[in-house]
Amino acid sequence: MQSHAHFDGDDPTWAIAATTPEHSESDASLRSATTDPKNSQDPQPAVFFPHAPKSFQEAGLRESQVESLVLKFLLNCNTATGREVAEQIALPFGMIEPLLHRLKAEQLVHFKSSAPVGDYVYQLTASGTDRARRFLKQSTYFGAAPVALEDYRRSVETQSPANRRVTLADVKRAFSDLVLDDRMLAQVGEGINKGVGFFLYGEPGNGKTCIAERVAKAYDDGVWIARSISVGGEIVRLFDSIQHEVLPHPAHNAQDEESKVDRRWVFIRRPTIVAAGELRLDRFEVTTNPATGIHEAPLQLKAACGTLVIDDFGRQAFRPEELLNRLIVPLERRVDYLNMPSGRTFRVPFEVLTVFSTNLDPLSLVDEAFLRRIPYKVDVDDPSEAQFREVFLAVANRLGVECSEEALDYLIQKHYRDARCPMRFCHPRDLLEQIYNGCQFREQPLVATHENLDVAVQNYLMLQARASNA
Repeated sequence: MQSHAHFDGDDPTWAIAATTPEHSESDASLRSATTDPKNSQDPQPAVFFPHAPKSFQEAGLRESQVESLVLKFLLNCNTATGREVAEQIALPFGMIEPLLHRLKAEQLVHFKSSAPVGDYVYQLTASGTDRARRFLKQSTYFGAAPVALEDYRRSVETQSPANRRVTLADVKRAFSDLVLDDRMLAQVGEGINKGVGFFLYGEPGNGKTCIAERVAKAYDDGVWIARSISVGGEIVRLFDSIQHEVLPHPAHNAQDEESKVDRRWVFIRRPTIVAAGELRLDRFEVTTNPATGIHEAPLQLKAACGTLVIDDFGRQAFRPEELLNRLIVPLERRVDYLNMPSGRTFRVPFEVLTVFSTNLDPLSLVDEAFLRRIPYKVDVDDPSEAQFREVFLAVANRLGVECSEEALDYLIQKHYRDARCPMRFCHPRDLLEQIYNGCQFREQPLVATHENLDVAVQNYLMLQARASNA
């Protein structure tokens, strides 16, 4: 039997038919796995674990919706065993098998042959093919069944960064590969511990983006994310195999049958979603692929329980105040309201650590009302000479370029002090990569000399030095 493992439920060409109801608050499979951190007397953070459901009702699904996924899957792959269908839909075989038997009784599928362990190979009948094609016109998605919106909300609220205490030791570990002074580490760390984010500003080349991208590393845990969520009968695809890094999920209790994981969820590293100058405002709304019918989650949902980095803030095609108007309420109330293409509005938690990064003057971009909602503003200064030396020697060691203290003294005196050129944290890397490339090109030893330092500066820093002297 040919395997259908290549039908990954996160393929971006899939969409999903809209038949899921709003989910009831009574879902025992998830409620028993979570604790409300606000009401808990336990000092430990609440734990979220998605238990495998035992019924469609417990999973927050209608049988008709799962039927559409099964029929479209069989239409695509021609034949599949019952267990392969269950694997594809990400539901337990015990839930799928009775559905397949009903579809056979209704002459929508038939048994093509038997399969091991009491299973069968299923194939669509002519009637089943017609019905699957009708479903396909609505949407091409036949991946993992969606998670109910209320279960998604509960997962985000439980796993929110605001519920995780971050210490100075955690921040030092997260930024161990960067050279940051104690003041900046404390500012960034307090912003992370607060769980709301901060504003990074300063001259270009001093590592604002590097700092922002490492924020999530201060947390030592991963999070569970739904592959897709159901919003009043419509489906929003959430898991992004490009943006989200899958981790082995933690053992919950291997001896307990209740601890089997619901495969509609994926355990990932706390996400870091970066949007820079290419950012468009519609990326903060649910979007739909017209060719496939996919409803795609906006950036803030993909970044939920992690970090959303707005890099190069102020250089987007829209005016800065347009973005501020879009985010000012979610930042203050920790709740966002999204619209489906059908017009339905739904509420989601805004549990995102938001980091704005810019090399423009923040006061020229935002007003006082917005700055009030970003309580931590971090001025990413130029490096001190000692920091510059530390970074330069560390990068030289990494690249295998021999650099003496005398050569470094020469560089600093001639090309920074005498030229009155400001130091930037990116300069050591960029200058040494010039030297590395030049030595390789000329087939010379990898050594920083006065001559190749002068050439690297001429290539890279001359315009900056002229600008600073103007």
